[in-house]
Amino acid sequence: MTEMSDPTIRLATPDDAPALLAIYEPYVRQTAITCEYEVPSVEEFAGRIERTLKRYPYLVMELDGRPVGYAYVSPLNSREAYDWSVETSIYLARDVRHGGLGRKLHDALKQCLIAMGITNMCALIAVPHDKDDEYLTHNSQDFHAHMGYRLVGAFDRCAQKFGRWYDMCWMELVLAERVPNQPKPTWFPDLLKPTI
Repeated sequence: MTEMSDPTIRLATPDDAPALLAIYEPYVRQTAITCEYEVPSVEEFAGRIERTLKRYPYLVMELDGRPVGYAYVSPLNSREAYDWSVETSIYLARDVRHGGLGRKLHDALKQCLIAMGITNMCALIAVPHDKDDEYLTHNSQDFHAHMGYRLVGAFDRCAQKFGRWYDMCWMELVLAERVPNQPKPTWFPDLLKPTI
């Protein structure tokens, strides 16, 4: 087995869409990890990156210049009272999973969110209703538990893909103490602006 070089993590741009979509496509076609049925177009995927970056971080992990993973967040809910809480998404190329890269990518995302003043990282995770199958296992739930998330809720057979019903679970990682009159988060682009 060849030794893996150290990964680098950088901010995504819409130009990363083809490479990141290549990572995402097998998850759509071959798994129930994502509940999306159709692979989005490159243009749609680039638009998703662009929309995310207006408020939040969207990170790309590279090995020797090749994108092998990405992570981003979206609003937990569009209403203003939820501004401190986000829903996380993280995907790795299938040939680099289970080597510790997921933790590194998640930790980089977490540090961005802490700097922003986000208090809650939430993950909505598809899980098998009974036992693991060829489309879905408990790996994602286990990964989030290793990252410190706790299970806070579950929905019974609420998503169907490949003709099978799957459960969804909510997991949550608290990043900061919640206090009355919590200061508003600083949106990610504002963190990147130079200070005078």
